[in-house]
Amino acid sequence: MPTQDTRNFWLLAVLGGLVTAVGLGAAHYMEIHGHVVTGMTNQVVWGLPHVFAIFMIVAASGVLNVASIGSVFGQKVYKRRAPLSGLLCLAMLAGGLMVLMLDLGRPERIIVAATHYNLTSVFAWNVLLYSGMAGIVLVYLWTMFERRYNDFSKPAGLAALVWRFVLTTGTGSIFGFLVARQAYQSALLAPLFIVLSFGWGLAVFLVVQAAMFAWNERRLPPEVERRVARLLGIFIAASLYLVAVYHVTNLYFARQQDFVSFILLSGGIYPLLFWGGYVIVGSVVPLLLLFHPRLIGQRATLAAAVLAILGAFAWLFVFIIGGQAFPLEIFPGHEVSSTFADGVVERYAPSLPEFLLGVGGLGAAFLLTVVGVRVFDFLPQDDLAAAKP
Repeated sequence: MPTQDTRNFWLLAVLGGLVTAVGLGAAHYMEIHGHVVTGMTNQVVWGLPHVFAIFMIVAASGVLNVASIGSVFGQKVYKRRAPLSGLLCLAMLAGGLMVLMLDLGRPERIIVAATHYNLTSVFAWNVLLYSGMAGIVLVYLWTMFERRYNDFSKPAGLAALVWRFVLTTGTGSIFGFLVARQAYQSALLAPLFIVLSFGWGLAVFLVVQAAMFAWNERRLPPEVERRVARLLGIFIAASLYLVAVYHVTNLYFARQQDFVSFILLSGGIYPLLFWGGYVIVGSVVPLLLLFHPRLIGQRATLAAAVLAILGAFAWLFVFIIGGQAFPLEIFPGHEVSSTFADGVVERYAPSLPEFLLGVGGLGAAFLLTVVGVRVFDFLPQDDLAAAKP
């Protein structure tokens, strides 16, 4: 007779498998019919799947911060969470890359990108960074689980820390080096993405940890809960500050003022998502939940993490989609028109296949995490007397 734990595992595994299969089906539909069935156009070439993919890749880098704090800086509370942190990094990275490859089409041709490099392209750099990240994290996990190599876990953790900083810098630089849109071409984007990864990664970690503890009928010790709640609050506040600096800096340049006005005031759905989705739901409310003395608690921390994740999706939609929808201002102060829709704000409405593909990537990451926690001992090993309800 299977135990409740076994039944829960198969239930979660089947759920993750079904969601992944739906995402694969959506990708196949877009492959057969072409991107004409999506909301993407010649102006908006990175659609909703890229919002999901960038979130998972940036969060994959940030979630490894939990392991780095433990292994590199010697914090025992976080070191117990290092294996789950490494697993989540690999799972989120795999889910994000799955969405990217399937959205581009012809995923079997990834071998070309893996063997032929144009080193003047930031995209080629990221192929090396993503594959290198996966390899380093696998070695890092090996040093933690193989007792003979435990002494190498700190150097491996340091290598993973440095590599993930470089990886997130590379992801931010994809946009920072892009001069064909008003929204990007900013040196602030690389450090902004690094700080964003801290908050998004920790939020994902807290949600998954809470789910896995509930699955195994355990609870987080109060002291651990308080420490991670404070850390999440610091990361959310730092992210909000740098996002504000990014927009204030843009306001300083005359050629950027129309774009900032579009994103923050007159752009329809984009100001709504920015102020309502990112600033209020994704930042202000989580900060109140994490620091207000009457609200502090495990449920408040979990709610803050979930809201921070929702805010991350809102900000990425504004940044990626809104940034492409606003036209490049080639001649500031003059109206430009042509048969190529120069000077025209592009309309974008995501299609159902795009949404299902993005959710399928989350499903793949979820499935890999569930299997990893079940097959290997990835759950944090706190004081069991305090961890049992």
